[in-house]
Amino acid sequence: MDIVGALIGLVILMVLYLPVAIAIRLDSPGPIFYSQERFGLQGKPFRIWKFRSMVSNADALKSTIANEAQGLIFKNAEDPRVTKVGRFLRKTSLDEFPQFWNVLKGDMSLVGTRPPTADEVSHYSERHWQRLDVRPGLTGQWQVSGRSAIKNFEEIVDMDLHYQHQWSPVYDLKLIVKTVTTVLSRRSGAY
Repeated sequence: MDIVGALIGLVILMVLYLPVAIAIRLDSPGPIFYSQERFGLQGKPFRIWKFRSMVSNADALKSTIANEAQGLIFKNAEDPRVTKVGRFLRKTSLDEFPQFWNVLKGDMSLVGTRPPTADEVSHYSERHWQRLDVRPGLTGQWQVSGRSAIKNFEEIVDMDLHYQHQWSPVYDLKLIVKTVTTVLSRRSGAY
């Protein structure tokens, strides 16, 4: 399922690449893609790929932005580092399409947990590490449960562990369908 989904996603990415790349370049100087080290299955590090949705020096500016979340995640609803085009890419989830390459390589799955950053895993407890008993996913339980509204890391961990206990191919398909309908409703302004 991951391989077929990744191949379909990469075909769509080829169609999207040129207009998205032009929009990113016209909006903000810097690279088209953003890459960052994340941690996957059993804590194995890998490099995640996204269309760049922030200014090119966003990581260096992170310490200057207020964190509105609780625990080992970072969220700011009005993050000034996000570009105009980046806001659109995030709202429509177009920034995530390069991750289909991560899925094809086996670093990620279509459905799983959110892949954490190095500064997050450096503070993990034994309970938190259980999140990484599955491959991280493009989507997952917390993403379809109102990812922007959930600002407590422990709630995300609860959802990730719930996903692991509920896992089945049918459950993954349900989450994929729910993700698509959520993204489409966001794009139409109903979200």
